[in-house]
Amino acid sequence: MPPHLAGGVDLRVSKRLLWVGGAAYPLRNITRVYTFLLTPRRGEATVLFLKRVGIVLSVAFALIILNGITGFASDKDTSQAIIRFVWFGAIVALVYCAGDLGAVLTAASHWALAVETSGASTALMTSKNTQHLNELVGYVVNSIENPEIEFQVKVETLLINPRNYHFGDNVNMYGGSGNVGMAKS
Repeated sequence: MPPHLAGGVDLRVSKRLLWVGGAAYPLRNITRVYTFLLTPRRGEATVLFLKRVGIVLSVAFALIILNGITGFASDKDTSQAIIRFVWFGAIVALVYCAGDLGAVLTAASHWALAVETSGASTALMTSKNTQHLNELVGYVVNSIENPEIEFQVKVETLLINPRNYHFGDNVNMYGGSGNVGMAKS
């Protein structure tokens, strides 16, 4: 899915709840509110594309060599048909891989406001005006510190494919169970 603005949503604080559209986040569960530049994973997409090209071409060559060695098709016309089928499949796979790469390479970067909770949920909002996002961070933090404050603004939401973008900080964890990360020596 290509990234695009999905219209406006109300961001409001009332009665110790942060509302982002129809989703409610208790202010006491908010652990971090920040703005960041949401950038596509262009380098990783390029490396993945090159790996896929290597795999597709290796499989295609292996199948053609295997066809030649085993003499699977004793008829020359059948052998040629198998070779054409293998190359057709390889070209289809390469076109798919190129399209996948193109989607990431042409994706735009977006400034986003993220609200993280002590659980697994995160809310993302965007605006063309980064100053507006920074002001919203201050509003939300002020609401956390002062429970009587309420406000409401309209912000834009963003529909993206999360696997194509970098989100926030990278953290290296050691120990524990079920953690995903990289250890750099």
